[in-house]
Parts: sequence; C-alpha cells; structure tokens
Amino acid sequence: MATPAVGLLIGKIVSVLENEASLIGGVHDELSDFKRELVSIRSFLEDADGKRALTKGEKSWVEDVREMAYNVEDIIDEFMYRMSREQSAGRLTRLFYKTIHISKNLWVRHHIATKVQKMKKMIKDIPERNQRYGFNHIEETNSCDDLRWMQNQAECSLFVKDDDLVGIEDARQSLVRLLTDGEPQRAVISVVGMGGSGKTTLVASASKSQIVKQHFDCHAWISVSQSYDIEDLLKRLIKEFIPKEEVQMADLSTMRHKELLEKLVNYLRLKRYVVVLDDVWGVEPLNDLRVSLPDERNESRVMLTTRKEDVASSAASSFGVKSHVHHVEPLGMNNAWDLFCMKAFSNSPNRSCPQELENLARALVEKCEGLPLAIVALGGLMSSKNLESEWREVYNSLNWHLSNDEKLDRMKTILWLSFNNLPYRLKGCFLYCCLFPEDYLIRRKRLIRLWMAEGFVEKVKGKTPEEVSDGYLKELVDRSMLQVVERNQSGRTKTCKLHDLMRELALSTSETERFCGVYDGQEASEENRPRRLSVQTSDGETKTWNGMSQLRSLLVFVVDRISPSWKTLPPGFRLLRVLDMEDVPIVTLPDELVNLFNLRYLNLKRTKVKELPKSIGRLHNLQTLDIRDSDIDMLPAGITKLQNLRHLIMYRYRGRRPGSDFEFVYGTPAPSNICKLKHLQVLACAEAETGLMKRIRQLTQLTRIGITKVKEADERDLCISIQNMNLLRYLFVMVTDEQEYLRTDALSSAPPRLKTLVLVGRLENVPSWFHSLQNLTFLYLHWSRLEEDPLHYIQALPNLGKLLLITAYLGKQLCFGTGFRKLNHLRLGNLPQLNEIIIENGVMPDLEKLYVGKCKELRMLPRGIKYLTNIQELTLAFVSNELTKRIRGETSVDRQMIRHIPKISHVYQSPSGIFFVLFVLIWWCGAGGVAAMVVV
Repeated sequence: MATPAVGLLIGKIVSVLENEASLIGGVHDELSDFKRELVSIRSFLEDADGKRALTKGEKSWVEDVREMAYNVEDIIDEFMYRMSREQSAGRLTRLFYKTIHISKNLWVRHHIATKVQKMKKMIKDIPERNQRYGFNHIEETNSCDDLRWMQNQAECSLFVKDDDLVGIEDARQSLVRLLTDGEPQRAVISVVGMGGSGKTTLVASASKSQIVKQHFDCHAWISVSQSYDIEDLLKRLIKEFIPKEEVQMADLSTMRHKELLEKLVNYLRLKRYVVVLDDVWGVEPLNDLRVSLPDERNESRVMLTTRKEDVASSAASSFGVKSHVHHVEPLGMNNAWDLFCMKAFSNSPNRSCPQELENLARALVEKCEGLPLAIVALGGLMSSKNLESEWREVYNSLNWHLSNDEKLDRMKTILWLSFNNLPYRLKGCFLYCCLFPEDYLIRRKRLIRLWMAEGFVEKVKGKTPEEVSDGYLKELVDRSMLQVVERNQSGRTKTCKLHDLMRELALSTSETERFCGVYDGQEASEENRPRRLSVQTSDGETKTWNGMSQLRSLLVFVVDRISPSWKTLPPGFRLLRVLDMEDVPIVTLPDELVNLFNLRYLNLKRTKVKELPKSIGRLHNLQTLDIRDSDIDMLPAGITKLQNLRHLIMYRYRGRRPGSDFEFVYGTPAPSNICKLKHLQVLACAEAETGLMKRIRQLTQLTRIGITKVKEADERDLCISIQNMNLLRYLFVMVTDEQEYLRTDALSSAPPRLKTLVLVGRLENVPSWFHSLQNLTFLYLHWSRLEEDPLHYIQALPNLGKLLLITAYLGKQLCFGTGFRKLNHLRLGNLPQLNEIIIENGVMPDLEKLYVGKCKELRMLPRGIKYLTNIQELTLAFVSNELTKRIRGETSVDRQMIRHIPKISHVYQSPSGIFFVLFVLIWWCGAGGVAAMVVV
C-alpha cells in the first residue's frame, strides 16, 4: 500500500498554491514550480495505492516523498504565519518597516529563500530516482495473491461443519425462509456486513441446507471480488450450473461473450436456480450478469454478499426485481466467548478456559466486538500460549501483534481490503477517526467539521463543504468502515464509532506515515513525530519533542483525571489547525492562542473557561467555534472579524437534558454587527437583544439557528428573517419567560428544507404555517399551553418521525385519529389535565417508543395501544397509582393489552429515591448507589 497521507497532503499543498496565492504573495513564483512536480507524484501514488505491497526501495522512495511534502507544508505555513504576525503587529512595528523602506514581506522571503531552493532541488531529484530505480510501473502481484486466497477461503466455507458454527442459527433460518418462500418472481437477497463479519459463512450455511438443496434444480457459487472479467464469470457459472457431461470444457475456452451468454440462458430458462455471488464490490458485475440470470417466474433466487450498503440497495434496480437486505449483526458476548474457546482451547477438556486466564481471555474477546474473523484469528494465536504472562503480553501490545505477527496477517488483509478499496479522498478521513479513544461515540457534526478544518474536503460545485463532508461520512458508513450507533429522525448518522481492531490497524498505518498518533503518557520518539496528536492521559500534560512545530491537530480527551488548567500551550504549536478540548476542565486559555493564525477549529465544549481572548479576531481562518455548556456567557466584540467563521455554537443547558422547567437552555448575547459573518452556517443560540431580529435578515445562508429571549414585539422582524432563510434545516425559538406569547402568525410558510422545529413559549393557537412543514422530521412544542388539540394540525405531516409535547396542551383529551404515518417516537410530558388518550386503528403504524410522564390525571393506558404493533418501548414516568396498578402483575386489568411490548418501564418518586421498574425488577438509584429488587 502506498501512503494515502502523503497523497492527501500533496493535494492540500496544491490547493494552497492554487487558491491562496494572494496570501503567499511574492513567494508564489518560487513555490509554483512545486505544483507541477507534486501533481505528478500524487498521480503516481494514487496509481500505486492498494495495488500491491511496496518493495523496500519503493518504501524508501515514498518516505522521501512524505518528508518532502511535510517540509513544503511547513514552509508554506511558516511563511503565512510570519505574514500574519507582521499584519497584526502594532502601529510602531509597522511604521518601522515603512520607515526603513523594507518591502512588506521581503524579510520573510529572505528567511525562507534557502529552504525553498533546497526543496526545489529535492523535488527535482525525486522523479530522477523514480526512473533510476524503476518505480514507474506498478503491477498487481501481492493483491492478486490475497484475493485468490480470499476466494479459496470463501469456498472453504461451503465445507465447514455445522458443529463449528456459532451464533448464526436464527439468521440462517431467516435466509432459508427467504430462499424458499414460494414467491414466483426472481428475488435478490443481499447480505451486508463489514469484512470478517461472517457474511460468507452465513450464506454458505443457508445455501447448503437440505431444504434449499431440495427446493432448487441447480445451484452455483462464484466469488466476484474487486477485479473481474465478465467472460470468466460466465464460464464459472456454466461450470457450476451445468453438469460436466453436458458441457465440454474445451469448448468453453473458445466461446465468445455472446455464445457463453446464450448457453447459460438457454439452460437456466427451464430451471429453478439459486446462485450466490460472493464478495461483490460494485454494481457493475450485477448489471453485467443480469441478462445471464433469466426470470421465468419459477422462484429462482440470487444471493450476494457485500461490504457496501449501496451495492445491496442497488441490487433490486440492477435485476429489476424485489430485493431483501440482511445486515449481519456482531456475535453476542456469549456466542463470541464460545467461538473463542473453541479455537483457543481446542486441546483442553470441553474446550474450557483455565480459570487463571479467564479475565484476560474475556478482555481479548471484548476487543473483537463480536467480529467472527477476529475471534477466530485471535483464538488461533492464543492456542499456542499457555502462560498468563504470554496472554498479558499479547493483550498489552495488540497493536504490535496486528502489525507484526504472521498468524494475524490474513485477518489484517481481509479487514484492510476495505480500506484499500476506498477512494483516495476518503482514506485520510477514515484514518482521522483513530484519533478518538477506543469505543468513543463520535458525533457526525463534530467529525465533518474536523475534516473540513483539516482540508480533507474537496470543493464540489453547487455543494457546501458541510454537504460534501456529510457525503463522505455516509460513504464510509455504507462501506462498513464506520459503525452507526445512533441515527436521527431523517435516517442520517447521529453518532458512529470505529471497530476496535479497525482502529488498531488505522493507528498502526497512521503512526507509520506520521499521519497521526496517540499520546498516552509515554515518551515520544524522535522518529515518530505525528502531524496530528490525540492526548489520552490521566494528567493531561504532554511532554515536548522536536516535532511539535509540525503539529496540525491537537485533540485532548478526559481520561480519569486531567490537569485543571493549561495556562500555556507547549512551545511550537503555532501551526495548529485544530484544537479540541471538549470536556477538559481547563479554566483559562493560554495567551498564545490568538497567535494560531492557521486555526480552523476551536472546541471548548463543557470546559470551565469563562472568557475568550479580546483579540480572538486575529484567528482569521477560524471556521468552527464551539463554546456550548462552557462558562463563557459573553462574546468579545472582535468575534465579527472572523470572516471565515461557519459554525458559532454557544448555547448552555441547565441540566443534561431538557426537562419540564421552562428555561432549560440559555443563549449568549450576539454582537451587534453579527451580520458581517457572511459565511456563517450555524448560529446556536443567540439572545434576542435589541435589533438582532433585523440584523439576522442578512444571514440568508444559515442552515441552523437558535434564538432565545424573543419578545412579542419581535414577531414581524423574526418572521421576515426566517422567511429569508431558504436553506434553514433547524429552527429553535424561545421567548423571554413562561408568560410571554410566541407569535409567528406573520410567517406565511416555513423554510422549505426545515427538518427540526423547536418552539418554546406560550401559543394562542397552532401557527397556520404548520401545514407547510412537509420535510419536518422532528417537532418539539415546549410550554405552549395550547387550549386546542394540536394533533389536528400536525397529523398529516408526511415525514414527522419524532414528536415531543411538553407542557404543551391544557386539554383533557388527545385523540390520534388519523395520520402520523412515519412517527416512531412520541413523548408526552407534564400535561396536567390530560385524562384520556385515544389511538385509532391504523394511526402511528411505525411507532416504536412511547413516553408518558407527569400526566397525573391519566388513570388508564392510551385506548387503542394494542394497535401499535411495532412498539418496542413504553415508559410511564410519575403517573397515577391507578394507572400503574392496571398493568402491574400478570392478572392486572390491562396487562393483556401491552403483552406485545418488549420493554415496559415505570419511573416513580418515593422518599427513599427514584425507582425504575422494568417488568419484575426495580432498579433503585439513591445516595447509596444502585440496587435491584424483585417486585412482589
């Protein structure tokens, strides 16, 4: 594998040379010679990447290219840093330069002239070495060997005994049912999962079952993989489908595409067939094979395995048939443990783990996160180790073993194949994820803003950088490179994580390339000087080394305990693009912060910082400033000098989550001339001080806005401003206090792209423009205290997925009579007079979660709750005793009505604490901790 980090860096340098010539000034002519050579070198790296492992000579050459590229970036950034310092210098300093007639940047050019000339020579030498040592032509060798090995392994899955399979029985039965369901039309069944998740083993087990064998007239299994030849695929299908006595192998070798196609189609037309296409990487082979697999409405089936969600979703359109998608789930802990013991202790009685090794063994299994390939590989590695010290050594140095132990090479190859198949632009984005700690839940918005700050995001005409970044994340998820933990109501990723072993492999690659590294308190070596650093130590302090001046990103994560304040940044951090201190309890910011001219991203979320530097306006390149839930309650006036600022996030919650209190969130006063921030995409949340509603009219590019302390008098200006924001997707509006009315009648229609709407304050009636919320997925009405039933106005919204009504209604009855076709989450809270909820048959067919809290007059369950056939969770919090008595115990009045609900929770307050009842258990949280008791 060539080095993706170098190619990514070269792309960034070329972009600077093309787009920031005015900043580079007089030095641009000297640096422009770099551009042509860098473009050629990057093209070579892209061609070489992923095709085969590099030889020692090529590795040495790539290391030289990497060092050269890093040096060029340092020169450019250093020059721009010095230019920034000069431009921000005091009046006397600038007068000095003018008085002695020194050109504005002549002294800077002189300072870097020697380095520029040296780099020119290095760049000229690189192509000559490339030709001298014959690195010009890259042929696929090792990668072909790996693919051939993978195909062999896949075919071996057909001969695995059922006794050796663990944890797949339910999934296997599900696939068998799909294969034999009697539907006459040809159907495609796609099995999707990350590399090593057991897709092939599962499909092999299902396809070789006696039920399937007897159901079909003929069967075929072929591995497709990344590089394929359609004629070769057709020949293999013929060999698989047609008995040897009916086809001459010699004839196949001379047949052309049309003849192969004709022979296969003519044979299959009279047969009920099933074919497995294993390891499909793109839609092209599906399109190529479509004609060869005829649909005679005789219950034929096509199965495929893939790592890519888009391939699975495209299968139906490729074949023009019904498609079923089965996502492979990781093994549960019990099944994972059984599989590991089967491999690690195969020579032990009953394949049992010795007691002295159990803690370490279980810790290793947890590392695998249910990935069968990893469990089997690690089990095989540990089968030859008997001493506790040997097991501990492997656990403590798993990263090293993944990189150096031959017994894990094949596992690494399978996992890393997905990385090699990534488009070049996505490789850096993926590697960046390993900066987050193990099992860390990464928020989508945080990640895409970091990618933007790093310069990973290419310019796409007609799209914002945020939209392009969002596309990158979706592609990584679709390729099973990142695991989705939570999705929002629109189906977009909300949080994701990196599989532990993928993270270890990414770290290993990143450290080799100096792309990034993790600091855990150990002494950093001079050889390993990463460009990006993740600090994950208990004291939060970093030792310094010579490479600090090259650092572009610094992310600090709270681990156990962290130093209460960083009064100064370690020396040499002047070229930082990213400073992320989220959750670190620092109190003050270092004075050096305002000198970080290159800073694009500053995250102070949930820190103890109380104020920003008055000269923060010197951070001209800042794109993201996140100070939410910090102690900062005022912005310095210089904030409006940040002309590149795109995301200004500054709200503060009273608690961890919105509750029944009116003012659960606080905004921050916005500067009077906030309209100067022409690139601002996110403003959350600003206090509505005098004149703000008029000033924000000019911020038509906003996609997200939150405003607090709105007054009735602001109605007209607020509505005009919202009406102008055609790109708005998120709107939060809160009035000054619980007695103030929120008036928005002057708004004729909502912004067309609006997906999330939060209104906090009294409403005389439901706004007339609610009918225009056609794209809305999330609606939260807080403290509205409406006297009319609001459901009539929102039941027809076609995309509404989540509805929260908290202190929003004063009536006695809520009737869900029709609509709510996509609603899956309903939360009703603090409705003091509500005594009846009616749910008609067919309403809310997709509802999964229902929460009812603080509705004291409600004496019985919602009438019609039995119609909610898809509901997974019912929570009743602080409701009447009469209601809970109706469901407590097997013989209770309403128990039968809710028997179809998998999870039912009851939360109530007592003098001794808050109790959580889940079926027959009470979980008690009090001063003494948490305890479980059986309900009698």
